[in-house]
Amino acid sequence: MDSDRLARWLTLVANVGVLIGIILLIVELNQNRDMMRSQTRNDISQGIAEFLLVGGSDARIASLRRRAEAGEKLTPDEDQQYYLMLAANLRIWENIHYQYRHGTFDDSEFDGERVTWRIIINANKFFPKAWCRTRIFYSTEFSSEIDQLLENNPCASSSAE
Repeated sequence: MDSDRLARWLTLVANVGVLIGIILLIVELNQNRDMMRSQTRNDISQGIAEFLLVGGSDARIASLRRRAEAGEKLTPDEDQQYYLMLAANLRIWENIHYQYRHGTFDDSEFDGERVTWRIIINANKFFPKAWCRTRIFYSTEFSSEIDQLLENNPCASSSAE
């Protein structure tokens, strides 16, 4: 009888130990998920900051951006250069959109992003034509988001140029 009772106690202690181990594993997984979210957010913020610093620290690039966004005539090389800068910016935005859809951004944070995007794309004379040419290169979810933000969307009335 004593050995049977001891075996039951040992089984109970082992089961409690397994349960505690599972709980600790869940806590660690949650901490790792939070840490990965934080790292992802930090990487996005750094990418945005680097993008902005390049435009703000080079007078030639700053001039190109100002002229393109105002709708001024660009040389073919400047047109290509600005198009590539715009494409890089759109990839950053697409990543933010993806991260939002997967829970890295909450609604209030992403609403702020949407407001910023709406202001930027609707104040930029270069954007509509470039967007219509390239929207097929982005995820359908992101393309739909930008289409909704773009006032008088020229892509809706015609196919990509």
